[in-house]
Amino acid sequence: MSSSKKEQSPEPPSLIPLLPEDIIIDILSRVRWCDYRTLSLVSKHFRSLVASHELYTRRSLLGCTVRRLYVALSNRETTSHNPYILCLEANDNHRLVLIPWPTHVPHVGSFVTVDSKIYAFDMLNRYHHLPIPSIDCRFQTVHLVHCMNATMDVSVAGVIDGKIYVTGYTKIPWDTSAKMVMAVFNTETQIWETATETMIGRPYGCVVMAGKMYTRDGRNSFVYDPKESKWETDKRLNMFKWQGGCVVDDVLYYFDNRGGKVLRAYNPRKSSWVVVKGLERLVAEGRFSESYYTGSCDGKLVLFLSKDRMTKGIRCAQISVERRHHQGRSEIWGKIDWCDDVLFRSDDLFVTKTLDVIL
Repeated sequence: MSSSKKEQSPEPPSLIPLLPEDIIIDILSRVRWCDYRTLSLVSKHFRSLVASHELYTRRSLLGCTVRRLYVALSNRETTSHNPYILCLEANDNHRLVLIPWPTHVPHVGSFVTVDSKIYAFDMLNRYHHLPIPSIDCRFQTVHLVHCMNATMDVSVAGVIDGKIYVTGYTKIPWDTSAKMVMAVFNTETQIWETATETMIGRPYGCVVMAGKMYTRDGRNSFVYDPKESKWETDKRLNMFKWQGGCVVDDVLYYFDNRGGKVLRAYNPRKSSWVVVKGLERLVAEGRFSESYYTGSCDGKLVLFLSKDRMTKGIRCAQISVERRHHQGRSEIWGKIDWCDDVLFRSDDLFVTKTLDVIL
């Protein structure tokens, strides 16, 4: 009988399932996080291991945790938010990948991240006194925390020392004055602390720099010091109507599409604005963009630009920033690490929020 007609011996069974579970977890903890989605398709056992607390505890001990950028895209027609994650594909190109949004999470809201958790605040909290969902991105699980001890139409949030500062707008029908309400949630005790009111109008953005919260309404910029529990105006910050900004190393960055299409940076310690240099080509490419947004991930600046009306889509660039001194002046230079088309045919989608999450 020829060797070709011989019965082929069956392939040896995989040895991994025969290993003790703690050894399997130790092996999986060294695998790239971006490959976990593929591993979860191998078997039900692997799917449970990939989503287990033991695996992420082991990853933390080995220093294998990574930071990933979650991106909320809004639909201009429905105003609902769609969650995406910025991923690196096998061809070394970056893409925005749609991810499942757990139940009990508002599709119109404001989001803030604390380590591996995302807290979602409903923009219609004035009308719906609902518990606040906390999403653990490691396991895609949702934990509901107590509803806010204040009512507001729109909420933006910042995190300082493990406390979430939620600001929103409220207006009493028989009162012509508009007020901003701020509620504070302690993520360690899971308790809402005191809520305060101020005559600041509707907040349009919020960032945290050097332990202080910065926000703006339609006219002015304000800074809140939690140690002194008081608001103050910031005239230098108010020179530009910054919106859709982010913070890297306690410096605010935002794309100014009104004042010459430039990336501006504000240093609160020096109370000074500068234009980020070295990005002239990237800025020129985005001169026809309809929407802009800056985010940060793991100490890097990320700039999102919508493409032109004909090709549509979203373009993204990761930028390393460097502070320099030249002739007695402080300068900030940007270097493009990569620049890719991360979403095609996005039509009516634009970036509304980026979240730096530890996984």
